[in-house]
Amino acid sequence: MMISDAEGAELVRLARLAVEKYVVESVVVKKPAMELPKSGVFVTINYLTRNGEDLRGCIGFPLPYKELHQSVIEAAIAAAVDDPRFPPVDGKELEHLTFEVSVLTEPEEIPGGPVERKKRIAIGRDGLLLKWKHGSGLLLPQVPVELGWDIDEYLANICYKAGAPPDVWLDPSSKLFTFQAAIFKEERPKGDIVRLGTDDRYYYNNNK
Repeated sequence: MMISDAEGAELVRLARLAVEKYVVESVVVKKPAMELPKSGVFVTINYLTRNGEDLRGCIGFPLPYKELHQSVIEAAIAAAVDDPRFPPVDGKELEHLTFEVSVLTEPEEIPGGPVERKKRIAIGRDGLLLKWKHGSGLLLPQVPVELGWDIDEYLANICYKAGAPPDVWLDPSSKLFTFQAAIFKEERPKGDIVRLGTDDRYYYNNNK
């Protein structure tokens, strides 16, 4: 779905509000009266440090189960208090956190064999969803850009994320999907909100 800059900024502000209200007051905010269509969405919370940002939580819904505002509220709270990799966010941390919302297109399975699959993936444009016989894993399109991965590292890490060996994506029984995302992020805690990936410098050709 198409998300305007104004709608994206509203979603990021809603994610922050949902976490602040829940962490400080144990209150779940109500979604705005205006509704956006159902869409997959992830909320990422980062902790601002002197050297940049550290991941503080990231949870979402790959598929469009609920109206977007409601999904953002639920994902934001879950990212703050239910991400098993981190302790729950404390109220004292809020002034050091930045919020990021990724609105996803529906995943589409990549057809063909390994060579064809690999050629269809563009780093910076495509997120990956891998399903194999023992589970699944998802990586947002901004992740390989932020971590400087090439295509082989990206494919290995989506396998790790799914709890699988790094070459399980080559197994014919495994299913590999791509999706895209409109990504909106605070430049600093409670600061300006920008859309990521709006110029060609955000992408690079992974198949050269």
